[in-house]
Amino acid sequence: MWRQRHRAAEELYRALLSVHEQVKKGESGPFPYKDELQVSMVSPGQCQSLESFWSGNGMAFVVERKKPEEDDMEESQPSDSQLFNLTEEKPCAPLPVSTMQARQILSSYTLTHNPNMEQFGNGKPVEVLPQLWVRCDSTDAESTCWLGAEPIKTSRNEVTGMSFHMVTCAGPTSDKSSFPSLEALKKSHKERHHSSAMQTRGFARYDLFSSSTVENSIIDSQTNVTVDFVWNGVDKILQMPPLTSASTLNIRVESGDLRSPVYPVYKELDFLMVLAEGLKTGVSEWPETLETKSAVELVQELLNELKNKLDGVNNSAPKKEAEKVKSDAAAVDSSIQSFITERGDLDFAELLWCKMRKSVSSYQDVANCFSLVIQSLRHGDVHPWIHRGSSSTLSKLIQQSYHGNMQSISLSGLTPIRLLLEIGLDKMKKDYINCFIGRELATFNYLDYFICTSVDLQEQVHRVRKLHHMLEVVVNCNAFLNLEHENLFPLTQSCLKYYKENPWNEQHVFQLPIRPSVISNFYQNSHPQTWRVEILSGHGQKEVKTMWQLSTRPPVDHVLFDVPEVQIDMTMSGESEEILYYQAQISCSQVHFL
Repeated sequence: MWRQRHRAAEELYRALLSVHEQVKKGESGPFPYKDELQVSMVSPGQCQSLESFWSGNGMAFVVERKKPEEDDMEESQPSDSQLFNLTEEKPCAPLPVSTMQARQILSSYTLTHNPNMEQFGNGKPVEVLPQLWVRCDSTDAESTCWLGAEPIKTSRNEVTGMSFHMVTCAGPTSDKSSFPSLEALKKSHKERHHSSAMQTRGFARYDLFSSSTVENSIIDSQTNVTVDFVWNGVDKILQMPPLTSASTLNIRVESGDLRSPVYPVYKELDFLMVLAEGLKTGVSEWPETLETKSAVELVQELLNELKNKLDGVNNSAPKKEAEKVKSDAAAVDSSIQSFITERGDLDFAELLWCKMRKSVSSYQDVANCFSLVIQSLRHGDVHPWIHRGSSSTLSKLIQQSYHGNMQSISLSGLTPIRLLLEIGLDKMKKDYINCFIGRELATFNYLDYFICTSVDLQEQVHRVRKLHHMLEVVVNCNAFLNLEHENLFPLTQSCLKYYKENPWNEQHVFQLPIRPSVISNFYQNSHPQTWRVEILSGHGQKEVKTMWQLSTRPPVDHVLFDVPEVQIDMTMSGESEEILYYQAQISCSQVHFL
């Protein structure tokens, strides 16, 4: 018996050590282990089913059953009685192991870290491995769905013991009388750990903004704003977070959400992205036009308007003409509304962009429009006004036309696309600057990285895309949570810092500490998405805790729960105040090596 345990521990240690080394080399896994099992390594956030149950420090091993091969699935056709359950199961859901087998794996893992078992390291101390978690099938009496083990280490990385975690799940139910009382949880914790000093800590998460109905249809969007509360001294189960809680907004925003006040700006950026892709690949998928007139007609009208004004003032200075063009900017259908102050200083290149982006439907349209503009400039028919500092090729040609020495330019190849992309970039950069600086959310120095013209066009587009995502984050918080400048300013600074150091990423969750009183109207009359109490005793390495959690979503993704039919009725009618909660309990215990 001892030899079998020793051999199993040695096999597990070698396998985990190999997985650790392969992951360091960049391999992702999962890696096969012992017949039907496999091992993966996950970082914090990579395994949602574990997020509430582990500390999230460093990496962790996850052991589970291999998914069946396609040939095996074809050979084992389900019976009629099994069909219903199989249709509800996710085809790619992870597969658990039995609780008994999970306990054996954790026993082997613990044995390898015992400093008295030096033979595993050939006389040398064994390498301390990351913590280990095993998915369980929840078929035992306690409904165990996770078992975990984590080495207890000193500052010199010496293992002095092992901390064990057991996660049990039940539910869902709307019967609050089935929930244990806070006193019962304290008593259970005290019986296991025999501690007279206990502390309680509460956690609650509320969903403030997620999918909603727009014109009788559900918007499937990744935009989501939740708030987390943490407080000490829990009074009762499902206690409302007190206003003295530490609270943090978690903000994840997906651009292109129809609910966003800056959705028209997103569409403008989307066209810019089409041009950038076309410049890179030579192929463009032109969006549907928004104008009834052709692009050439609209551009000709713009040129005629400028020519008539020029003739009317007998070739007066461009500065006076600029003032008149600025007064006409109010008639331009600017895409920047609501949170963003509408600009009234659009120059000729920006007016041209506004006309063309809504009307061009082909490469030839773009080429023909720029041909008209360049001919008018070359013949001196117009002397349009442009912003000082504009970096586009067209702006430079306009400046040259003031002195009658325009350089020749060939409108062949990708040149027309590049010309249009440049004036679009110039306009959108000014739009974002106008917003962030106008709202006193950033200074020009903070924005310099995002509007820099010394990098290539593709990188400029990438940075403008970052600017837009930041705008979406700030605007959503202002429009839907009524956040004012005192909160929007630190949020903007956080976004700027993140995007100066990281690539564009709409899955990133921005966090903002906030006073509960600022958002009290949004959560005090709603149910928490997650509510948790932690009962703690001991200190430092000897600290142990029991967590009891309620959640509106299944706490694990590898166990199927029986959902009462009443949930469907509640969802359809929306009349009931009841809500279905899944229960989970996470117990911690420790073993210290002698």
